[in-house]
Order: sequence, then structure tokens, then C-alpha cells
Amino acid sequence: MKIRKLVESLDYHLNSVSGSRITDQAVIDCLLDREISVITDASRKVVPGCLFFCIKGAVFDGHDFAAGALENGACAIVVQSDLDLSGVVGVKAGGEASGSPEGADVKTESGSGSPEGAGGNSESGSGSPEGAGGNSESGSGSPEGADVKTESGSGSPEGADVKTESGSGSPEGAGWDDRKGPVIIRVEDSRIAMAVISAAFYNNPAREMKTIGVTGTKGKTTTTYMIRSILEAAGIRTGLVGTIETLYETKDGEVRIPAANTTPESIEIQKTFRDMADSGVQAVVMEVSSQALKLHRTAGFVFDLGIFTNLSPDHIGPNEHTDFEDYLQCKSRLFSMCRVGIVNGDDPYSDRILEGHTCEVESYGLGENNDLRAENISLIHTPGELGVEFDTAGAVSIHAHVPAPGRFSVYNALCAIAVCRHFKVSEDDICGALRKIHVKGRIEMVRVSDDFTLMIDYAHNAMALESLLKTLREYDTGRLVCLFGCGGQRARSRRFQMGEVSGRLADLTIVTSDNPRNEEPGAIIEDIVTGLKPTGGAYVTIPDRKDAIRYAIRNGQPGDIIVLAGKGHEDYQEIKGKKYPMDERVLIREILSEDN
Repeated sequence: MKIRKLVESLDYHLNSVSGSRITDQAVIDCLLDREISVITDASRKVVPGCLFFCIKGAVFDGHDFAAGALENGACAIVVQSDLDLSGVVGVKAGGEASGSPEGADVKTESGSGSPEGAGGNSESGSGSPEGAGGNSESGSGSPEGADVKTESGSGSPEGADVKTESGSGSPEGAGWDDRKGPVIIRVEDSRIAMAVISAAFYNNPAREMKTIGVTGTKGKTTTTYMIRSILEAAGIRTGLVGTIETLYETKDGEVRIPAANTTPESIEIQKTFRDMADSGVQAVVMEVSSQALKLHRTAGFVFDLGIFTNLSPDHIGPNEHTDFEDYLQCKSRLFSMCRVGIVNGDDPYSDRILEGHTCEVESYGLGENNDLRAENISLIHTPGELGVEFDTAGAVSIHAHVPAPGRFSVYNALCAIAVCRHFKVSEDDICGALRKIHVKGRIEMVRVSDDFTLMIDYAHNAMALESLLKTLREYDTGRLVCLFGCGGQRARSRRFQMGEVSGRLADLTIVTSDNPRNEEPGAIIEDIVTGLKPTGGAYVTIPDRKDAIRYAIRNGQPGDIIVLAGKGHEDYQEIKGKKYPMDERVLIREILSEDN
């Protein structure tokens, strides 16, 4: 694809190899006619004919890899700083650009994919994992996702004298012709440029589907699965991108790709969207994390629907958000990037989230002022299931049954109903899909006995654990048993806090291992117990997680609710830098088989 096509919606200018701005329109036109066959933000994946994005991350700066990218044959680079590359251009990158002719098969190599929370990649111009930094603010002033125009000619009339605003330096000043050099695209923010160019490179696939973005502190994953289940039940082929996986149907069957980040890098998003659109997907629902909004991963297109579930302090710290205000402001960006916003009107921050919004707004919740409301809520407890039933009023009137406990399940279901109303889904399809909803690792019921209830949940911090345990306390049953551990190489305070929460709210706490990483499991357990002991709550410590689950099952009493918290959808345990297979569902099956 020609560079001209890639940058037509971008605010940019072209630089010479010395870092000076090119003003001659004839030279600009020549450079913009270059062909690009691959786009990447990973220097190790640079190939001849590719475009390389120089991305500033928290650990590495892709601008440091610009020279190497040119030496390895990159046809073009995107920068947000003026670089003097005159010393390396003559090695390999000078001369005519390589690349496939327009219309040839194209592909991308994304530099994303580092595990969430990892340290990035030393060979990558980006490689920054979720939470690993990048520029949080655009210098352009345009709302993210809005259409922006370029003045690529930089003001020089076509046919003007051929010259650049160049310093001396080699090769410029020695008869250097910018037409023979690489294309250096100078922008205010390389991340925004990467998102916009990625969308163009894949021919703007989001325009071929209905796009739904879901943001919020809690409930994103469950809500996205609910939405997908309802739309699929109505015959609307729907893709999903989120914390657990990317999921969609093709003519060859179901595609499931385990997730590295809640929201992938923009190159990967657009590649996935193109694959989905080409496979006949009609709608895509995706989790949009605060880091994705901060790092502009979802720039380059406009969501048809933007969703806000709720907000509470989270992801605040090094390489994430400086404070709660930064976290809130990043979340709010979604509502300048969508056509219709659907918000939890009961959340105390809903008004703040909508400050500066450019979309139409609808609300859902329990309060009378919401456009869609839940009424007559009742708790359901049957063997192997905890759930809720409720009626809706306002925009939709139905009776819903959801096999997941608590008030937050009502909010998640209301949100899904509010979204699917825009697709004119029937009442029967909505109710049927909600009744069957099952999300891996999110209040996931695992039937082991008619006497007690066992569930798996991803609650891995004090806030999530407290919300879950308080919800389960609403069900007047037997004991509440909480099994959990804490991850190593994470905030130590989380251990004390989770210990305190479980000791205060659970009747029995079983303290075990999570992902100890490079720490000693025993030391992590000791910290948890330090937070738990002052509550006076009963507890046992069993370091081996399978042994701990075995203890919970074998000692289950009639009416008990047993929660295995922290691992959720994960199917591994990380110890000393290595991930070992460990899926709690498999462990439960093995334990039950041993007992029989």
C-alpha cells in the first residue's frame, strides 16, 4: 500500500535524514508514492519494504532502534522526535524502496504481545506491555478517534525549487537527494500515528462491522461475554476481544487466541478486525482498558457504542496511572470516541466520565432516572447455582434470570440488554442467552456436590475480593470459605489487604499459592497471614494449591459456598520465571476422580 494512502488521515510532515523538515512538494510526492508491505513496532521484525513505528515506552524508546531498522531495510519510519540519521542512511536504507506492489498480499508483525505487566522487549521499538508506559497525551488536540486532516505538503506550492530546510551534515549538504532516502514521517505522537496508520493499512475494517467498546473497573469481561452470547443467539455473528481471549467464528471453525493484554496494541487490533470482517463477523465487542485509552491503542476508528460499567481506584502506580484522576480521565476518553455512550447511571463517577463527551448518552441502573432499570430483584440459590432474577422497565420490559450471583450481575446483565436493544434483539433471545451465560473464571460455578456450592473467580485484589465476598454474604447459607493466594513481585500491600478482607468476611480462609514468580511462596503466605490475624478469622495455610483445593472440597459442609479466588481463567502457575500448566478446573476433576 502506498504511504500516501496510509497517512491521508494523519497530521504529519516528512523529515530529511538529518532531521530537518522537507518542504519541496515534488520530493514529498515522490516519497509518499513508496509502497509498504509490512508494518511493525518491533525492530527485530523489520524486513525490507516495511514501515517501522518508533514508540516511546516505559523501558525502551523505539527511536533508539530507528537506525537499526533502516539498516535492516525499513522503507519508512514514524517518529515523534527529530532524528539525525544521516550517518546510517547510506548503509542499506538509501536508494529506491523495496516492497510489494499495491494490491499484493500484505501482513503485519506486531511488537505487542508481551505479558501484561512484563518489562517490554529490548529488541522492540515498542514491545510495551499493558501498563508499560508510552505517551498519555496527544499533541494534536483532536479528540481521539476523530477524523483529522493533513497538510502533507507543508505549505510549499507544487513545482517550487527543490530544497529542504536542512542543516548541513552528511549526506545532506553533499549533493544528497531526499528522493533516494527513507521516508521519515514526523508526528506529534507515534502511538496515535500507529493506530491511524494500522487502520488504513488494513483498509479500515471497523467500518465493516458494528463496534462496541466496554470500559470500567469491574464487569468488563462478564459484560462482553453476555453481549456476545445475546447477539450470537439472535444470529448476529459477533467477535470478542478481551482479558481472556480473542474469539470469533470463521468458515473453518472457531478461533480462540489467548490474550496477553486486556486490549492489544493497535496493529494487532486492526489485523484482528480485518480477519473478523473477512470471516463475516458483523459485530465486535471488546474490553477497552484504561491503559489502552492512555496509550491510544483504540485510536483510528470510532466505536458505534461505548460502555461504562463502574469506576473505583485501580491500576494506580508505576507504569500505570499516576493517580485516580489520571485513571478517570483516561477512562473518559472513550466517550469522545463513540457515537452512542451507554453508562451506569448509578455510578457516582458517571457524570465525571461523561465530561467533554461527544456522543449521544443513555443510562442503565436501578435508579428511577435511568433509561433502562431493574426492578423486583430476587436472589436464587439452587444446588450448584447462585443467581438472580429481575424485571426491567423503561427502554425494555422483560423478566431476566441470570445464573450468577449478586447485584453486580444485575448491572452486567442490564448493560448487555441496553447494548443489544440497539441490534433489535428479541426478548426471547435476550432471556434465553442470559439464562445460559457462562464466563470462564468469572463467578464460574463448578458442580462438585449438591450439598455445597463451589466457584472459581478472578478476584485478585482486595477491592475485587471484598465485592465478591460481600455479594456472597447476601445468600443466607452455610459457611463462606475463601481460598486464595497472592502473586509474587506485585505490591506487597495487596497481601495484607486481601488477608484482612478474607479474615473479616469469610468464615474460613484457606491461604495458598497463586503465582509466586521469583518470590518464595512461604514468604507471601506469611504476609497474607499478617493481614488476616488481627481480624480473628479462622484460617489454614496449605502452600500447594491442589492440596488446598482438595482440603476445601473434602471438608465442604452442607450449605457452604466455597470460592477459589485469584486465578480465574488462568491455566498456569508462574514459578521462577516459568509457567507450569495448572487449571483449577482440571485440578478439581483430578481430585474428584481420586476420591471416587
